[in-house]
Amino acid sequence: MGRIIQLSKNVINQIAAGEVIERPFSVVKELVENSVDAGATRVSVEISNDCRNIRVADNGSGIHPDDIVLAFSKHATSKIKTGEDLYSVKTMGFRGEALASIISISKLTCITRTKEFETGVKVECENSEIKSSMTGCAVGTIMDIRELFYNLPARLKFLKSAKTEFAYISELIQALSLIHSEVAFELKNNGKTVLKTTGQNSLSIAMSEVFREDTKKNFREVSKTDELSGLEISGYVSTPDYTRASKKDYYMYVNSRVVKCPVFQKAVDMVYKNLTSNTRYPFIVLNLVIPPEDVDVNVHPAKKEVRYKNPNQIFNFIYSAVDSALSRNTGTEVEQGNRYTVFEPKKHNDAPQLKVISSDYDAQKNSDDIYIEQGSSIDISLYNSYDKENKSEILEFKPKENNYFTQSKLIEKPVQEEDIIIGQYKKTYILIEREDGLEIVDQHIAEERYIYEQLKKSKNIDCQLLFISDVIDVSTGDKALLEANKDKLLRFGYEMDFLSDNEVIFRKVPQILSKVSPKEILADILEHISGDIDNIEEQILITTSCKAAVKANTYLNQFQMQEIIKNWRSCEKPFTCPHGRPISHIIAHKDLARFFQRSK
Repeated sequence: MGRIIQLSKNVINQIAAGEVIERPFSVVKELVENSVDAGATRVSVEISNDCRNIRVADNGSGIHPDDIVLAFSKHATSKIKTGEDLYSVKTMGFRGEALASIISISKLTCITRTKEFETGVKVECENSEIKSSMTGCAVGTIMDIRELFYNLPARLKFLKSAKTEFAYISELIQALSLIHSEVAFELKNNGKTVLKTTGQNSLSIAMSEVFREDTKKNFREVSKTDELSGLEISGYVSTPDYTRASKKDYYMYVNSRVVKCPVFQKAVDMVYKNLTSNTRYPFIVLNLVIPPEDVDVNVHPAKKEVRYKNPNQIFNFIYSAVDSALSRNTGTEVEQGNRYTVFEPKKHNDAPQLKVISSDYDAQKNSDDIYIEQGSSIDISLYNSYDKENKSEILEFKPKENNYFTQSKLIEKPVQEEDIIIGQYKKTYILIEREDGLEIVDQHIAEERYIYEQLKKSKNIDCQLLFISDVIDVSTGDKALLEANKDKLLRFGYEMDFLSDNEVIFRKVPQILSKVSPKEILADILEHISGDIDNIEEQILITTSCKAAVKANTYLNQFQMQEIIKNWRSCEKPFTCPHGRPISHIIAHKDLARFFQRSK
């Protein structure tokens, strides 16, 4: 082994650059995040020369002339000053490593100007050497990188194809465009504009600009705040019937920082576990706001990972927010239309426990007027007037200071009018006429979702005592599995006795399965629980609802179809069955008209 020597500044920077700059994507990420931190409202990114030439221009605050040389030095930053600042980082960048790393592996030209000066500064960097001069330019910063990795042939060799490298960059700009919707982004590849947003400070608008316009109808808004812990989450998640084959479209942010977070991802996955199949994943755009002191962003050199002070709290918060967004009965804001206002009464004295439901009719202009549906249990003394002009018997209530009602919240409820059912197709699908098109509903899956939700809510499941039951042969392994979960099965209405080491008999089954063969019931139970021991109770519920639901290829009369649809419409999560299969499909009227070449 040779003598120890001091490495040159350029070699040191090249070694450090290996941690910070992995590929062209890394350069774009560092520079664009600097632009956002500088308060830019317009950011332009141009890529060329197989992603080795990168130009990032912004209209941010610029770099002070006296700081320009220092900005390209190792560990020089304006974003933190002391070690304590690492525990309250609010900017995207903070380490002061990016620019020093970039100039050690590329040829960089920087033109920048602050609003205090009439002229700007031009800096040319190569092999970590810096030359500066005065120049005329607009307020902001332009970073022009040429021949990335020109002096690191080994790194250049291991880059993927130009299309793949640009795909990484494109996904990054998409992610940043969504979370920083106040910034107008433009991405060009070899002179061609690939992505452009308008920076209108609206996530909904940004999503329609980044993705297809028609995707918005497949999303549900997520909004939840916990003032005590300082947690807040907002964004959108797709309905369970609008999914992807991979987790590529998981746009997760913590304090507006793009992250890969296992806790975040697991919380979302758990919500969709029984709403989608195992090979389908949702589309999410969610930003978690958390006090900076409760999250560590200084975990990974590329700042991809975060560590929470209380990960269990974060998991539960995200889970409940997403689960609420996908349920009909949600406390978050919902779309205009058929809305109902629910007032929950306070419990004090001998006050009657009232629940007042008010329709948000278009004709109703006075927000202080609350309408009570017929059949509600109402104490007439609480109300100012009584009106019987309408057939549905409406009471008018104007809130007083001494009433028993508290804060209201909006919930979605299905339209009260009955669906116009055309008929049944192939004795499997129910056809429904809608104003916007033809809806096709799978009768088995729709009823399965309804039964599943009812069983999940039920504390006591009605059982059917079997006086005569088949003796069923089981393997030694199946018997051990059933014995280990005997109490759990009993909780859901299944009682069985073991006659021998390989014989079992049912004593009770859920009443809704009283007409199903015991052998068939047991075969389904064993099939579904053997592969998922940790989630056995959920699998029992899924199996029960699947066996109890009306089967495909079963004739239904008009009343039966109406009942299935009515029950399905009342479900909290009517998008998919517990196995993750979609329940309905709508063929838009405009698509039908287009096919038959009708103008309307």
